Amino acid sequence: MRSTTKNPLLKVVILGDGGVGKSCLMNRFVSNQFDEHSFHTIGVEFLNKDLDIEGQTYTLQIWDTAGQERFKTLRTPFYRGSDICMLTYAIDDKMSFKNLEMWRKEFAYYADLKESNQIPFIVVGNKSDVSSEAREVSQLEMETWCNENSITSCIETSAKSASNVEEAFKMAVQHWLRLESRADINETHVNDTVDLSKKIGDSNRMSCCVGGGAAGDDDTNN
Repeated sequence: MRSTTKNPLLKVVILGDGGVGKSCLMNRFVSNQFDEHSFHTIGVEFLNKDLDIEGQTYTLQIWDTAGQERFKTLRTPFYRGSDICMLTYAIDDKMSFKNLEMWRKEFAYYADLKESNQIPFIVVGNKSDVSSEAREVSQLEMETWCNENSITSCIETSAKSASNVEEAFKMAVQHWLRLESRADINETHVNDTVDLSKKIGDSNRMSCCVGGGAAGDDDTNN
């Protein structure tokens, strides 16, 4: 009998300047197709793809957003409710790399993030298939920027050759899992904490002591 349990659904937003290959990355991952003559995204598009991580299947709802400034009002409403944000640049386009900070701030603002570590950011340097002469951003520059911005996941990909494309999405989900695990541990700690600052009335103190021992002895058992 087939299980009716639905796979966990994760909303993934791909951000970056126009022309860095966001649509190509999404299409390569979802359908294993590449069209270098594809047009720029107008507004927002999304596709779904199942991904297996350590025996668990996750359904990724991948949102490809237009990189041009004139489409900002169309893309920003889709930032809220995101589980993962992929900051994307082209390694042969230095300006697209410099604009990662702008994209990160825009997402944090419109997604209403209170802290940057609320959601996993992953940096993706696309077009790793270009010649060394065409490269404008080194892998070291990418890693340095990520370290300076407390981003622990980054990878170079090529939608054209399919290099590291699936690995990038797997890395993103694994990062999300680590954050979820950390949040669960913190929540458990909060729920188990006893507020010792609250004063206990005489009647409550008496009930606490039923079974023997002073009221102060109970604190050591928490």
